[in-house]
Amino acid sequence: MRFITEEEYAIASRFLFLSMAIVVMRQDIQHVDEGPFKIKAPYLELLKKMESLALEERRGLKFKMKKQNIEVITLNKNDSFSSFLFLCQGREEKRNYFNPSIRKKVELIIKEHLIQALETDSNRVHS
Repeated sequence: MRFITEEEYAIASRFLFLSMAIVVMRQDIQHVDEGPFKIKAPYLELLKKMESLALEERRGLKFKMKKQNIEVITLNKNDSFSSFLFLCQGREEKRNYFNPSIRKKVELIIKEHLIQALETDSNRVHS
């Protein structure tokens, strides 16, 4: 089995974990919208900005993946581990992830987009 390159893996894994982060952001939007918040607008605005930034990034990754013929396929999931198959131009690599490790990666991506959303909002206010 030939393995994918580091660059291919970086693109594919970022796409994978970013997609998971988008799911979490959407769930959080729903929880805030339906939750007992007295003033929901600022939270929803921030979460929607984060989602928008994440979707924009994912579109770029999807374009790169299509151009380089990269795919990510979910193989198995259980309580402890999830496994994914990374494919690129006939080469493949199977990776297993400890689920708490996935959670940390998704959390870091969410934090990145939170900071980015706050910065773009701050730049808009100061302009």
